[in-house]
Amino acid sequence: MTESVPGDGLALRIRGLRKRYGSVVALDGLDLSVPSGLVYGFLGPNGAGKTTTMRVLVGLIHADGGTIDMLGRPVSHFDRHRLFDVGALIEAPSFYPYLSGRRNLQALAASGARVRRGRIDELLELVALRDRAGDRVSTYSMGMKQRLGIAGALLSDPQLLLLDEPANGLDPAGIVAMRDTLRRLASAGKTVFVSSHILGEVRQLADVVGIIAAGRLVRESAMDVLLRDSGQVRVRVPADRLGQARAALATFGDVADGPPDDGHAWLSVPVGRDIAADVTRILADAGIYLSGLETEGDLETLFLELTGGQQTAGPAPAPDSPAHGGAV
Repeated sequence: MTESVPGDGLALRIRGLRKRYGSVVALDGLDLSVPSGLVYGFLGPNGAGKTTTMRVLVGLIHADGGTIDMLGRPVSHFDRHRLFDVGALIEAPSFYPYLSGRRNLQALAASGARVRRGRIDELLELVALRDRAGDRVSTYSMGMKQRLGIAGALLSDPQLLLLDEPANGLDPAGIVAMRDTLRRLASAGKTVFVSSHILGEVRQLADVVGIIAAGRLVRESAMDVLLRDSGQVRVRVPADRLGQARAALATFGDVADGPPDDGHAWLSVPVGRDIAADVTRILADAGIYLSGLETEGDLETLFLELTGGQQTAGPAPAPDSPAHGGAV
């Protein structure tokens, strides 16, 4: 289901994208609408088709059908110059292990679009690798290689950035730094398309979310709308009034409660945060007064509902292609 999303135009428009590997259907008529100048979170369980989609976008594999408009132009045959406006990091980055981080970026710069003077130093600073720029990549941690890969994707100052699991290998501080970097890029007018299985990180990062399952889009929405629709309100009531409170709130659906603590208990009501006032009013009308109230969007529950209960972690059901293993 596609809903209205913010943005004046689309950086990426996909319609009816199909890809099959023998008897395995990786993409089954996928539709996506990615607004310009925002962070788009691309979610789905392993095997849903996320990496296949990104490989098609950068020309690593060819789709069996469907159309793609990228940066306002239809894509029929990928050419080298078309991708100069697109930066990508698909799966784990690959580098020459015997070269330094700086020399690797210089090698990448020599093989693509013209890179202005000083750009490599700017990017090394941006991804916090300037102090290690002269060290061989073989001495880098996984997180450092991931950051170097993002620097490589940004060499040509692209308008569209495609990142497949960019938080892989990063510690919590690195994830926060990555989030800040991607948000700055979007605020500067770039479009950042992020495939991820980390729901909490996507919730904090993305402006718009597309959720896919079995190669098809199941939900596409602005993040604030998604959280509003998938939200819940938690209220803290006296433990001896728990049964009455649950009965009063039953009109909202299934109400869950936790064990009493210090004479009180929490009830979870499956409604959006904009309905919190109605929850408190109904309880007050029943003579039950709250000692606490919290509102939150339950992205994980919505994700599991939309994808049929599939988890985002675990083995993929089939390889992505005969030549390249990995989750689709």
